[in-house]
Amino acid sequence: MTDRPLTLMAVHAHPDDEATGTGGVLARYAAEGIRTVLVTCTDGGCGDGPGGAKPGDPAHDPAAVALMRRQELKASCEVLKVSDLEMLDYADSGMMGWPSNDAPGAFWRTPVQESAARLAELMRHYRPDVVVTYDANGFYGHPDHIQAHRITMAALEMTALSPKVYWTTMPRSMMQRFGEIMREFHEDMPEPDPAEAAAMAEIGLPDDEITTWVDTTAFSGQKFDALAAHASQGENIFFLKMGKGRFGELMGTETFVRVQDTTGAAIPENDLFAGLR
Repeated sequence: MTDRPLTLMAVHAHPDDEATGTGGVLARYAAEGIRTVLVTCTDGGCGDGPGGAKPGDPAHDPAAVALMRRQELKASCEVLKVSDLEMLDYADSGMMGWPSNDAPGAFWRTPVQESAARLAELMRHYRPDVVVTYDANGFYGHPDHIQAHRITMAALEMTALSPKVYWTTMPRSMMQRFGEIMREFHEDMPEPDPAEAAAMAEIGLPDDEITTWVDTTAFSGQKFDALAAHASQGENIFFLKMGKGRFGELMGTETFVRVQDTTGAAIPENDLFAGLR
């Protein structure tokens, strides 16, 4: 054993992703004395601007949006007690197929090995025991999420480290429940077309394929407040519409797939650090 603290590194694409997918584990493990490192790959410049201005609108200023979202990200990290925030500051690529995918400096068009080398340096510095990022489809196909997955896996290959590695996911049973809740809050929401419904049905995993279920119920209030810190994106953060009480009931467990492990910890597991302490 050494005096080096156990360390969790979460690699996310945009400001606010840290709260949506991993806010519970970041808060829980920080409370347990584990060092929590957040790497945010893009500046979030394709998010909503003041007054809800969208990319492409004359009132949308990506540089101003990025500055605003940087401040919101710092506030979210304070809520979650994140130990260390690292920003790679690539330009937000926007949704798949947007012109911003190919803009100069966009994360999506940056060579994987170039970005991975920067991330590998951070890994060598922090020496994480656990690394969390997205699956190969970026959970739902966002180009920056896909790129975050790619550079994380490439960076791990560049180092001599062997942390436990996890991809965020969602049980299909919960995805179905979210669909029901969204219709509850939006009674006029039209039924998705068959192709869209089929694509949504492929998001997440069957419950029995999920390796890791982490109880973060006691930290759901922090997770809600961290999401709320990203106030400029409130229109896009459906969960905030639930209110803190309902949110806590539904968002008290975060789920992952373990894809790399040298501890031999049995699965299913309820702790990202199983086998490490």
